[in-house]
Amino acid sequence: MFAVAAQTLAITAPVFAMLFLGVALKRLRWIDTPFIDTASSLVFRGTMPTLLFLGVVKADLDTALQPQLLTYFFLATVASFFVAWAWAIWRVPLADRGIYTQGAFRGNNGIIGLALATSMYGDYGLAVGSLLAALVILCYNVLSAVVLAIYTPCVKPGVKPIARSIVKNPLIIGVLLAVPFAYWQIPLPQWLLTSAQYFAQMTLPLALICIGGTLSLASLRRSSGVAIGSSLMKMVWLPLLATLGAWLFGFRGADLAILFIYFACPTAASSFVMARAIGANHELAAAIIVITTLIAVVCINAGLLLLQWGGWI
Repeated sequence: MFAVAAQTLAITAPVFAMLFLGVALKRLRWIDTPFIDTASSLVFRGTMPTLLFLGVVKADLDTALQPQLLTYFFLATVASFFVAWAWAIWRVPLADRGIYTQGAFRGNNGIIGLALATSMYGDYGLAVGSLLAALVILCYNVLSAVVLAIYTPCVKPGVKPIARSIVKNPLIIGVLLAVPFAYWQIPLPQWLLTSAQYFAQMTLPLALICIGGTLSLASLRRSSGVAIGSSLMKMVWLPLLATLGAWLFGFRGADLAILFIYFACPTAASSFVMARAIGANHELAAAIIVITTLIAVVCINAGLLLLQWGGWI
């Protein structure tokens, strides 16, 4: 289990390095608020949709197509969303409910989850993890768009404005465009895929630098109560409930371990990008990302150790 802890730390350490780089660059005045606004917009409108498109296109459908596993993961993700939202309605101030809910259910499956699944289970982990990530990307973005639209002043209330915000969401468009290419295995020119990969590779470092540039002690203090509550929901309570449900449904071995890893991933950097793009409380979103990434090493390894001790993985 020490090897898993080292792997988790090796994956999360570069995330923190880029966050702190963003803090340093802002302090040095190499980047400023207009740069962060422009870079966040580029990530939201361009690089991240491209990254999601490539992730779906490259998913190995033949190896990883397991209807029971995919169905449970989808239903558990939707249930987690509604649990987090219900708790937010009860305990979180109105203006922060959308950010709280998104931070509590939206995991970094495409980066941290996929890397851990692959390192633990090789080609099988890569195939299953890729398909799970591809499936949940659309779910994450639709549900996040809905809850953020409801609690964001710049989005008018009502079914039509919310539906419009979903249809126009670049992240959702990127996934939907990729589906026919993945399903019918439509080949794309190699030069186009390589160029798209270059463009998509900017996503995570640029998003993390923007998050770091937004962070400050004052913003962390202002967001601390809600951010800690959302982080505990994301890293402790929802993974516990979802993994228990998976165990009750009979999942064991690699499938149960991969499900747990995906449920216990820290909050995705895309939650900050989306929050900033629509004028929501992006400082709270940044704080949740930092806190969940910080405690991911402990929570993920504790969960895997418990599952291994029970003889279930």
